[in-house]
Amino acid sequence: MSYPTPDQIVSLSTVCVGVGTAGSTSMLACVSFTRIICIEGEPLLDVFVRPTMQVTDYRAAITGLQDRHLFSKDAVSFDQLQRRVADMLGGKIVVGHRLWQDLSVTGVPHPAASTRDVALYRPFQNALKSPNQIVGLQTLCWEFMRRRCQDDFLDPIENARVAIDLYRSHAAEWETTILRHDWPCALPPSSFSAYYL
Repeated sequence: MSYPTPDQIVSLSTVCVGVGTAGSTSMLACVSFTRIICIEGEPLLDVFVRPTMQVTDYRAAITGLQDRHLFSKDAVSFDQLQRRVADMLGGKIVVGHRLWQDLSVTGVPHPAASTRDVALYRPFQNALKSPNQIVGLQTLCWEFMRRRCQDDFLDPIENARVAIDLYRSHAAEWETTILRHDWPCALPPSSFSAYYL
C-alpha cells in the first residue's frame, strides 16, 4: 500500500433543508447542494437537488436557499444525484467534515478505510485539547490554517475546500499512520454505521 495520489482524493460536502414538523429533519430528499471537490479545488459536481418531500424549513438564515433554487430547471432529481455521487466516489478516498452526515443525506455508503474525516482526526482533537469531541469546521480552519470560513451562508464548495486543505496540511502524517495499520481517527456515531462499508 502507498500514499493516495491526488486523482484518488475527492472532498464531499452537502447543505440540507428541513422537512417534517418544524423542519427539524434533514433527509436525503432535501439535499440542497451536493458538491464534490477534487484535491486541486476544482468543482467536480455542483448541483441543486429537487426535494421529494415538502420543504418545511429552508433554513435560509444558514443556507441562503429559497424554493427557486431547488425547483430551478438545472436542479436534478435525487435519483440522478445519488447515481452521480456513487459513480464519483467509487474507488476514491473521500475527505470531509462530519462525513457521516453527507453520506447519510446522499444515501451513498463508502468504505470506512477510504474516508478521511477532519472532524474525527485525533491529532486535531488532541492539539485543541478536545479529545473525542467533534470540533467545528470554523474552529479547525482558524486554528490550523488561520483562515476564516462560513462567515456568511453555508457554502458546500467552501466547506469541501477547507476540509481538503486541512487534510493536505497533515496528509503525510495521516497516511503514514494508516500505513502502519493504525487508524488516526475517532469513530463516527454508531447510528450512522450503515453508511460505512
